[in-house]
Amino acid sequence: MKNLRFLLSGILFGIIAVKSEIISWYRIHEMFLFKSFHMYGIIGTAIAVGATGVWLIKKYKIKDIDGQPISFADKAPLYKSALFGGIMFGLGWGLVGACPGPMYTLLGTGIWSIAVVIASAVAGTFVYGLIAHRLPR
Repeated sequence: MKNLRFLLSGILFGIIAVKSEIISWYRIHEMFLFKSFHMYGIIGTAIAVGATGVWLIKKYKIKDIDGQPISFADKAPLYKSALFGGIMFGLGWGLVGACPGPMYTLLGTGIWSIAVVIASAVAGTFVYGLIAHRLPR
């Protein structure tokens, strides 16, 4: 029962993802071809809402659900590996047509082929965990 709020948040996210068409391969394809503002508008709105939320949290010293103060860590230095990882992430997003958030929503809507993408993402994360200490920063 304690984790019910997370389940309900996930269901709400899934409904919003479907209704706003952010899980649509066609919409993602349009974005990468610069043919439509739809996805850029959604991403821009998310950035604006997130930035406003962070500003409000800092200004009013809002606490989390357990009454603990919310703190934000300083930015980590930018490593060349982050640039390479970002390029790989973007290429994967463009080729697959789904970023990690909506992958589970796609599975929930009956797009069973996304299971291969989810399995590949999990495998890639596992392999990264094995070799991360050997990678250059």
